Amino acid sequence: MAPKAPHVSQSPSPNFGPRRDGATPSLIVLHYTAMASAEAACKTLCNPETEVSAHYLISSKGRIDQLVQEDMRAWHAGAGQWGDITDVNSHSIGIELDNLGTHGFAEPQMAALEWLLPQIMQRWSILPKNVIAHSDLAPHRKIDPGPRFDWKRLALQGLAVWPDAEQATGDWTENAARFGYPLAGLSGIEDPLAACFAAFRSRFRPWAKGPEDAEDRRIMARLVARVAP
Repeated sequence: MAPKAPHVSQSPSPNFGPRRDGATPSLIVLHYTAMASAEAACKTLCNPETEVSAHYLISSKGRIDQLVQEDMRAWHAGAGQWGDITDVNSHSIGIELDNLGTHGFAEPQMAALEWLLPQIMQRWSILPKNVIAHSDLAPHRKIDPGPRFDWKRLALQGLAVWPDAEQATGDWTENAARFGYPLAGLSGIEDPLAACFAAFRSRFRPWAKGPEDAEDRRIMARLVARVAP
């Protein structure tokens, strides 16, 4: 028997506006709330004084709250870039996950996310390669959803990307730019390469230490091969 679909509650946030220049969503950005509870996060995301929001908030118990309608521009990504996209808010759907970043993501929460993602992806024709971390687009200032988030689990369901086991070589920096990391787009950042490398490690090799090595280059080359048109 298929699992029961979770109920999506409406908790409207005033913090939104129209997408700019006729943009439609082509990215989904995953965040963690870094707050004590989903209720506290919802209050913050719905408070006009905070000027932050997201389209969805998923609690650790699997409750889904829709805060902003998908065709509207929520204020979740901030300054950052992915590929050629610099106004990420206008081109994305933001999903906040109730988590402090210090522990794993609860099973009911992951199940709810896995229920929600395919629907959004189908509605907007969003590819798995465009389901990304907040840290991917803003590696100079964000670390969420962090090294405890199970990206491989999503990838096995076609909801994100993960490198396969094939051997490959290539220049890490060149391939990282092709994948989407904003190596040249982080103005005013002292070391954008180091920031992007840290974001990459957090997502694809969260427990690796030390400088760039052959496995980093293999993974980045395989990621590019998997997302190439």
